[in-house]
Amino acid sequence: MSTVGPGEATELWLRWKRAHEIVRAAVIAETTAASGVSEPELGVLVCLHESGGSLRQNALAAALGWDRTRLSHLLTRMADRGYVARDKVPNGVEVALCPAGRHVIDATLPTLETATRRHLLDRLGPDDAKTLKALMDGLLSGEGVADEAKTGAPNAGP
Repeated sequence: MSTVGPGEATELWLRWKRAHEIVRAAVIAETTAASGVSEPELGVLVCLHESGGSLRQNALAAALGWDRTRLSHLLTRMADRGYVARDKVPNGVEVALCPAGRHVIDATLPTLETATRRHLLDRLGPDDAKTLKALMDGLLSGEGVADEAKTGAPNAGP
């Protein structure tokens, strides 16, 4: 439970939003320039990379928080460029990284690491990264966060 006073919640939200926008824009600009792919394409490649190289299309859409139609159109373009392959499997479609997609992500990860350090971690104190991680874990721990945003009701889960 928060101990933030009246009006402070809005101020905190606006500061968090502005900090996120500044850091995100800087990291994305460097990373997309180095990779030669768009931010959405990079998001797909990173998600597939983190999952071990393949995911069901519906799981990929859920992980990215995207509409399935948007993802389908993007995957068609990415398949045409040789970054991913889609295969029909029972009850769905499997999306897999292709060698060209693996090459892009492998070549881009060092830039992502460097940009994240420069624009986020280097601006924090020595223990702040651990604190930030703990705060983010706390915010992300509630499975119902998205449901709460849709319904306005807090998640009653664990």
